[in-house]
Amino acid sequence: MCAASREIARRDPARVDFRRPPSDEGTHANQGGAIVVTKERFEQGLTVSQYLDQMTMNKERLLAALKSIAASPGNAQVLERRPGTRRILVITEDWCGAAIASLPYVIKLVESAPQIEMRIFLRDQNPDLMDQFLKDGRYRSIPVYALFDEQMSELARFIERRPD
Repeated sequence: MCAASREIARRDPARVDFRRPPSDEGTHANQGGAIVVTKERFEQGLTVSQYLDQMTMNKERLLAALKSIAASPGNAQVLERRPGTRRILVITEDWCGAAIASLPYVIKLVESAPQIEMRIFLRDQNPDLMDQFLKDGRYRSIPVYALFDEQMSELARFIERRPD
């Protein structure tokens, strides 16, 4: 959980209720019983431009970081380790400093790979997704970066850190 999340939880525990049971809206169970994200649910996420438009905090910091970061050979290596990646699901909030630090890197990663689609979901508005990516099975820590293949099979997930 990032520092901002801890502070919000300390001041207003009801706002960050980690005990709330998971919702199954927009998800389905596969044959093994695991919950997965559907293509339709993925498409409901925000594009980068939509996310930027709705930001009320840290927008200037995010834009400055985007301008200062260039695509690098290291970006390609992240995707080479997961060659089937076609979608990246991001769960974040604009008040989280860890997300502001790592999201520009992921945006640049996606810009350098036109075959990859990214959608951003706000944690507090999407508990059905957040509850699938709990840290240690109980904490709604952000940011979350989940990489999926064409069939929406999860290839990797990164919680509170950028993909590497």
